[in-house]
Amino acid sequence: MDIQGRMQRLNRLFLEIDAAYHEAAVKLGLSDSAMSVLYAALCGGGICPISEICSAGISKQTVNSCLRNLERDGTIYLESIGGREKKVCLTEKGRSLAERTAAKIIDAENAVISAWREDELEQYISLTERYLNSFKEKISEL
Repeated sequence: MDIQGRMQRLNRLFLEIDAAYHEAAVKLGLSDSAMSVLYAALCGGGICPISEICSAGISKQTVNSCLRNLERDGTIYLESIGGREKKVCLTEKGRSLAERTAAKIIDAENAVISAWREDELEQYISLTERYLNSFKEKISEL
């Protein structure tokens, strides 16, 4: 397979992974952005800086719209952490929702990764980081 064919295969895999996360969110009754907020907050023990959610590739406008909706329905509240920076905090209702949704995604991820050998996991992470860093470097040269 030539380099372009491999690149197409890689891009298709990235898209299919994204689609699998989207399918999981839909099956669990959440939008992609709501799932991302709940996932990040759950991983942070119930709290997460908004900047961390935005750095995951979701636009600031989408995150802010999602946060307003989640705050309105009592799933989260926002707290200042200095300056203009805020953090998302799960309410009791939010923690319960996150446990019924985002925790299932985390469990699925952990089940997949724990089935890999340590060297396979390390190689996957290392190569993915190498690809990302090299690609970012090439993008900066545009």
